[in-house]
Amino acid sequence: MKIDAYILDTLMRDLVAHSRSAAAFLVYLQLYRQTHGAGRESVAISHSVLGEIIGISKRSVQTALAHLIDRRLIRRRKAKPTSVPVYTVLTPWVTRGKT
Repeated sequence: MKIDAYILDTLMRDLVAHSRSAAAFLVYLQLYRQTHGAGRESVAISHSVLGEIIGISKRSVQTALAHLIDRRLIRRRKAKPTSVPVYTVLTPWVTRGKT
C-alpha cells in the first residue's frame, strides 16, 4: 500500500504533536488502509474491531473518531442508530488550492 507523503509529513505531526492524539493518527491510518489501501471508498467497521486491530481501547477509538470527524478527516454514516458505522476517509490535501 502506498501512503501519500502528506499523511506522514504533515498529518502525523499535526495529530500527534499539535492535537496530542496519537490514537487519532492510528485510527486514521488504519481506516486509510481499509479504504484507500484496499481500493474501496468506505468501510463498515465497529469501534471494538477497530480497537482490536490497532491495539487500543474502544473508548480511545471513540475519542479518536470524534476528533477526526470534527477535523473533517473522516465521514461517518449509519443506516440506523444501532448499525455498524460506515467510514469514508477524506483526503483534504488532494483538493487544496482547487476552487
